Amino acid sequence: MFTIGDFARYGRVSPRMLRHYDAIGLLRPDRTDPATGYRFYGAAQLARLNRIIALKDLGFTLQQVGAVLDEQVGPEELRGMLRLRRAELAEAAASARLAQVEARLRSIESEGHMPADDVVIKTVPAVRVAELTGTAASYEPHHIGPVIGPLYEELLPLLEGAGLRPTGPGIARYEDAPGGCGAIVVHAGVTVTAPVGPVGGTGVSVVELPPFEAATVVHRGAMDDVLPTAQTLGRWLDANGYRSTGYTREVSLECPPDRGQWVTELQEPVAKA
Repeated sequence: MFTIGDFARYGRVSPRMLRHYDAIGLLRPDRTDPATGYRFYGAAQLARLNRIIALKDLGFTLQQVGAVLDEQVGPEELRGMLRLRRAELAEAAASARLAQVEARLRSIESEGHMPADDVVIKTVPAVRVAELTGTAASYEPHHIGPVIGPLYEELLPLLEGAGLRPTGPGIARYEDAPGGCGAIVVHAGVTVTAPVGPVGGTGVSVVELPPFEAATVVHRGAMDDVLPTAQTLGRWLDANGYRSTGYTREVSLECPPDRGQWVTELQEPVAKA
């Protein structure tokens, strides 16, 4: 079972949105603790969440989404709906929305097809990274992407200007922003051997990340398409008696110009449930 926070991370939605879906009967938690009111979700519920978000992003109202889901809509039917609305979604102002729908549909189509034996439990060693930090409004893809991309574009020239050379892969990591408002602190970093501390007046900081126990899986392709891989990892944890203890770290193993050829290791901090 997932806490509402963990389930929100795997679904790339906000806990606030899940609470709303519960309140209107669109997606009820598997279990609610009678003493604390805490909500718990099962891995199988990711399938319904994916359909809710895909339909909502296609322009359906939540009332219409509920009606469609009651009819047990499948991936092919969702594809048909997307084709019918592609013309309006493909306009320049809606291109990001179209990409989100495509990514969610790929996640739906991959349900039950990704090999779970690709998940490996290992101890990730300590690593030193030089990083820039920004804040995203939420962990949802349309908020993370516009923050982390510019951070990396700014980071590498700053390191070069400071005479620092990366000695290993890029490492992106996330944490909740202070205040519990749902915002996410985004850290865009690369591995270095420089001393810990600020790098001149660049805004870059070198930090030492401690070792941790992780469930890892390799994602092949653009990070816009990471949702199926991330959800496979979440389902594996649920099925094998582990629980997440934080946000997934993204380690860039190969980053050729063609983003579709990227290779990224997802490292989920875990503990035994």
